[in-house]
Amino acid sequence: MNRNLNAPGEFDYDSSNDILFFKVKERNYEKSIELGDLVIDFDDEEFVVGLQIFNASIFMGLPKKVLINLKGFHLQSQILNQILTLRLTFVTMIRNKTTEYKPIIYQKIDDTIPNSELVCSLN
Repeated sequence: MNRNLNAPGEFDYDSSNDILFFKVKERNYEKSIELGDLVIDFDDEEFVVGLQIFNASIFMGLPKKVLINLKGFHLQSQILNQILTLRLTFVTMIRNKTTEYKPIIYQKIDDTIPNSELVCSLN
């Protein structure tokens, strides 16, 4: 049985440290899992509620000036049989044109976390 969470979100980009952060509003994290340059935050109900991307410009293959101009995002996560899938869609302005990026991340996780799905966005 899947558990679902739909919630508004917020984001921030720290260009001096090159860290991109997405968070579900009004939910606090309980624990984190580090996966290379990614830190995935979970709340006390074991829903994904945050995503930090270190070395974001390198990880995403985008210049910092693009990440500084983020206008909105949509984060969807799913955990199914210990496989974490993250779909991150975000919109940024490049040369006065809106550009949409859709990175997808699949990662096996060792922790026993129940199957769940999260949809979080800021438009």
